Amino acid sequence: MTRTTGTAGMAGRADAAGPAGMADGRVVVVTGAGRGLGRAHALAFAAEGARVVVNDLGVGLDGQPGPDSPAALVAEEIRTAGGEAVAHGGDIATGAGAASLVECAVSAFGRLDTLVNNAGFLRDRMLVNLDEDDWDAVMRVHLKGHFLPLKHAAAWWRAEAKAGRRVSARVVNTSSGAGLLGSVGQGNYSAAKAGILGLTLVAAAEMGRYGVQVNAIAPAARTRMTEQTFAGTMAAPAEGAFDAMAPENVSPLVVWLGSDASAGVTGRVFEAEGGRITVMEGWRPGPTADRAARRTPAEAGEAALKLLAASEPPGAVYGAR
Repeated sequence: MTRTTGTAGMAGRADAAGPAGMADGRVVVVTGAGRGLGRAHALAFAAEGARVVVNDLGVGLDGQPGPDSPAALVAEEIRTAGGEAVAHGGDIATGAGAASLVECAVSAFGRLDTLVNNAGFLRDRMLVNLDEDDWDAVMRVHLKGHFLPLKHAAAWWRAEAKAGRRVSARVVNTSSGAGLLGSVGQGNYSAAKAGILGLTLVAAAEMGRYGVQVNAIAPAARTRMTEQTFAGTMAAPAEGAFDAMAPENVSPLVVWLGSDASAGVTGRVFEAEGGRITVMEGWRPGPTADRAARRTPAEAGEAALKLLAASEPPGAVYGAR
């Protein structure tokens, strides 16, 4: 039986004669899972046998509350297809909301194995027009909304490890090409997504001793956040053609990173788009000039220019002309 990353795959999971799914027995939390990438991840994990906590606050693109939260709809979609899921509607950018997210997983399913931090929204402005509230709101949901669930999940895993119980935990954080290269008109979003990369590296280094692996993805897909901002590249293809921007294309990598199959992979960043997966290599020392004496400003500038001439040029900022 061929597995899929949708509800058809979950129907197959109900067949006891079928092969074990990659996420069988795991309890997975996905934040921002009511739509787009988060929904695709939740369905993909469920199709591979995971029990899923579907978190979504049900807000609009600007972070304001919407009339109906979609978390319950996705959880019901999983259950209807033969999987196990519960909905969580708390605000994961608050300490209480993040703590209740972990508590929800443990009370519903007895444990927590994988955390996928995905929730986010946009408030795009050029820097000179970017209000302090727009900066704070994006930082709160993207960066704080990664930190707090990670903090509370890590505390639970550390306690499990100290109690002598085996931990094989996984965290998948969601960055962006904007965090890797920057994006014009998205100074707040780019800074938050870059911060998530730093958080990923620190968490991987700190939590490895407790059996926790932490990685990040920088996905490109058609979602509510991208289909208008990047309308030209996110448009759906002609019927029958491969839809490279479908969010479901990203989920297989997330499922693998969130499973036991990714043992030994931690502190890494992957770009995922369509059928392409790229391991990203971050800041590394390039050309260097050293001498045992202080330089004058002119000498420092001369040395810097020589080093720049010998270095690789940076990637282009998204939207730059």
